[in-house]
Amino acid sequence: MFKELLASEFAPYGALSEEQLRQLENHYALMKQWNQRLNLTRIIDLSESVQFHYCESLFLARSLPGGSLRIVDVGSGAGFPGIPIAILRPEFDVTLVESHQRKSVFLREASRGLPNVRVMAKRAEDVEEHFDWLVSRAVAPSAILQLDIAANLMLSISAADRENLKGIFDPVPWGTRRVLFHVKHDRQAIEGVPRGT
Repeated sequence: MFKELLASEFAPYGALSEEQLRQLENHYALMKQWNQRLNLTRIIDLSESVQFHYCESLFLARSLPGGSLRIVDVGSGAGFPGIPIAILRPEFDVTLVESHQRKSVFLREASRGLPNVRVMAKRAEDVEEHFDWLVSRAVAPSAILQLDIAANLMLSISAADRENLKGIFDPVPWGTRRVLFHVKHDRQAIEGVPRGT
């Protein structure tokens, strides 16, 4: 049921191979199982998960440029958007950064079998490496914009957060309540973003 629904929902944006669908279904099953004892996500309903978690993450993955890029997913939580990105774009080297220790244990288990994924159990502020792209969808934009670990940013945020980022990002609508932003890192423009966005 998961594979059929995901393939159908994502069809307007691209096709998923049988192997990609299998890997994403495995992630969903593991997430549901772990969510019973660890608060990974409040959304576990099949239809909502497919639309809000998986399709949004895959749409983000599809929006990234080509090439052998190093991607960092800050505040990865249940693995979104990093794990779907790694599955759809195997040419990427994806690092999941999660400061919550038990969630990072889940991420290690969930990324087993994905050779292009690694997990860092630390705060993003303590990451010393530099990446081509930073992606995030569960962290306040103001916190992300203060980081200087990637040349480019791609954030999936609520439409409500969009107002505070006018003039810095070019928005790409995703669904009715979410917006995908991407930007070339511009430190001067970012300094003007109000704290608490």
